[in-house]
Amino acid sequence: MRTHSCVIAPHLKAPLAHDAPGGKYGRMFPHLPALKIDEDVLRALGRGGALAQPGTAAAEPAGDNPRIPAGFAILGQFIAHDLTRDPSLLHHHARLGELRNFRAPRLDLEVVYGAGPLANPYFFDLRDPDKFLIGINDAGQPSDVLRNAQGQALIADSRNDVHMIISQLHLAFLKFHNRIVDELRAQAAPGETLFDEARRIATWHYQWIVVHEFLPLTVGEDLVAEILNRGRSAYVFKGAPRIPVEFADAAYRFGHPQIRETYRLNDRTEGVRIFPDLAGTRPVPAAYAVDWKHFFNIPGQPPAQPSRRIRASLAAALSSLPEAIVGKTDVPEERSLAYRDLERGISCALPSGESIARALGLTPVSAEALGLQALGWAGETPLWYYVLQEASVQSGGERLGDVGGRIIAEVLLGLLQADPAAYQNVSPDWRPTLPASRGGEFTMADLVKLA
Repeated sequence: MRTHSCVIAPHLKAPLAHDAPGGKYGRMFPHLPALKIDEDVLRALGRGGALAQPGTAAAEPAGDNPRIPAGFAILGQFIAHDLTRDPSLLHHHARLGELRNFRAPRLDLEVVYGAGPLANPYFFDLRDPDKFLIGINDAGQPSDVLRNAQGQALIADSRNDVHMIISQLHLAFLKFHNRIVDELRAQAAPGETLFDEARRIATWHYQWIVVHEFLPLTVGEDLVAEILNRGRSAYVFKGAPRIPVEFADAAYRFGHPQIRETYRLNDRTEGVRIFPDLAGTRPVPAAYAVDWKHFFNIPGQPPAQPSRRIRASLAAALSSLPEAIVGKTDVPEERSLAYRDLERGISCALPSGESIARALGLTPVSAEALGLQALGWAGETPLWYYVLQEASVQSGGERLGDVGGRIIAEVLLGLLQADPAAYQNVSPDWRPTLPASRGGEFTMADLVKLA
């Protein structure tokens, strides 16, 4: 019996990703047949081909990705939560009919701001309601998100507390907003519009980072430039866009193999695992407060620790997820993130990676290079697995390949282009206005420095 549901009921065939009958999810390639794969084979793939065992590939230095610092895997998770955040149903265990009232999928930092100071006043400082209220850690420092008496984060999306690194990134965005408020006050900005202006500035700089740093690192500068200059070819919609399940339940999960086996958090703390050491829903002690110079390349500092290469090999810490995340189960594979990613794709009736490659006019990666034959599977490849192996074959795992890169770039850019409040639509000639260390190219390093 399957334990995870899809963002769209697997038996429903939405006519188009942008025309799904209600809700925010649909299909990018609606006419491609679903890949069928035996459950036993699926479990074998989750156990072996897409899962690194302790002390093997996930720990070897050759698996480090020199192109992408470790912080971008966490930023990618933050972006996913921002796109899919909904106050009534944060996790995707729902039928399509229950998704009709989801917020429009946008990169607008609603994952940080929630419904704003009037609806969520407890996020904000009672004495200074234009600013977020910051939590105090065990050393008396303002270095945690707000928490209740049981340690649960008081934030707009509980998924940003699933582990301590992402809750610390959420904290950085709270402090980023507060810093912008200070800058606006120094410029004598009108008080009645101060919060809204600070939110706009924070959101537009975040969108700039997605377009000009996160995507170029992830899919390559050439593909981003092509789509910006020539337009999208695969993700084309009329009216309100939908998030394709090919994106949400396969391609965008490329960030899972980027997670390191262990992390250095600051100058004093290193060698900690994301699970169980950094499991969330509890206060972040001072010893675990993140120093972002170890996650993003900040000028004048040593290079940050790298992410892992994008390939079908996950850190051992992701092979036995905590019960708080997966629930109780007697089936070992169901604790494996690799198995859960593979199973999710099948539950969503996703097409194979090869069929999408052919639909895009590409030559699929060969079966020999994909490597599933050695694991006892002679058919075509689950999309998630294909995207990872394609990246490994085509770029040594330093960035996504042709299929994965096209899906990720077109969807993220398309959703931004569909947002009437995004900087590209409100002010196409806009450029970052906050201090930048790289000739106007505002980066995550600049954001965390300001925060």
